[in-house]
Amino acid sequence: QVQLAQSGGGLVHAGGSLRVSCAASGRTFELYSMAWFRQAPGKEREFLSFIGWDDGFTYYADSVKGRFTISKDNANNIVYLQMNSLKSEDTAVYYCAGGRAQVTYSSAYDWWGQGTQVIVSS
Repeated sequence: QVQLAQSGGGLVHAGGSLRVSCAASGRTFELYSMAWFRQAPGKEREFLSFIGWDDGFTYYADSVKGRFTISKDNANNIVYLQMNSLKSEDTAVYYCAGGRAQVTYSSAYDWWGQGTQVIVSS
């Protein structure tokens, strides 16, 4: 079992920045990738980015490419999502997820963080 604990998020004005974190514990050797998703009210969960757990390969959805950066602290098993140039449409609950594949669909991820709210005011 892998446990994922999220932190960060909150309220920011449009154009501002926020960082969300996801600390992994437990059987982390089972991880092949970590991803970030978000879900806005009334919308489906949306893939944002993933990072390879061992190789550090990163991939981004077009909607966040150039604005969001995923990174990993290998010593502490923490994955970050740095979000810059935030827009009101970035308002959502953000989730980290761990899985055994480097893919963009949520059903492939086995472990999920508790979610953290990000609100971008215009």
